[in-house]
Amino acid sequence: MAIRRRPARDPSLDPAALEARLGHQFRDRTLLEQALTHGSAGGGPRSYERLEFLGDRVVSLIVAHMLYERFPAEPEGALARRHTALVRSETLARVARDLGLPELMRLSRGEADLGGRDNPALLCDVCEAVLGALYLEGGYDATARFVCETWAPLMDENLAPPKDAKTALQEWAQGQGLPLPTYETVSSTGPAHAPTFTVAAKVEGHEPASADGSSKRQAEQRAAALLMERLPPE
Repeated sequence: MAIRRRPARDPSLDPAALEARLGHQFRDRTLLEQALTHGSAGGGPRSYERLEFLGDRVVSLIVAHMLYERFPAEPEGALARRHTALVRSETLARVARDLGLPELMRLSRGEADLGGRDNPALLCDVCEAVLGALYLEGGYDATARFVCETWAPLMDENLAPPKDAKTALQEWAQGQGLPLPTYETVSSTGPAHAPTFTVAAKVEGHEPASADGSSKRQAEQRAAALLMERLPPE
């Protein structure tokens, strides 16, 4: 079952419509505005990064709890693969589009011209920031209610535990008779409480792919997924 999407560009969307979709009316809309503000728009410390940090952890916890209850007979490894698929950037970007966040994001003209409103990684970050804001304003129950309603149909789309990107890349390389993939941390930026890691995934004989993440593990998974998209099928 696919979640219902709105058109990619809908000028009628506004913060009140977003609140209705989230199921919570914000007492302090500046918190919601902060969640929608990219650093390129001059947000500085009032941009979405800190809320993204919080939202990432909150969503991860709620989805993990959902999986624990939904699949009581599955071992940890299968649950972990499901969890990875449900909290990866592509899934969060999908939710962001359904919420209408591309139209509400505050970006610099340059960032918008570069396709920021359609950038899955950026949409993922802003979605996590909005859910971080929802958690601060509405608490765990309000956030869990939204996440459960939104992620339940996603959870039912594929009842077989998916392979995580690193596992899929490893199996592809082995199938081609190539050495195992390697991962190189290219850089680590940002404050200690909210770092951003850039990791390059490499397979012998192919161009590497780089991706960012709030942890090395997340960056590795994203880089592996990007590299898998470029590789020929087995």
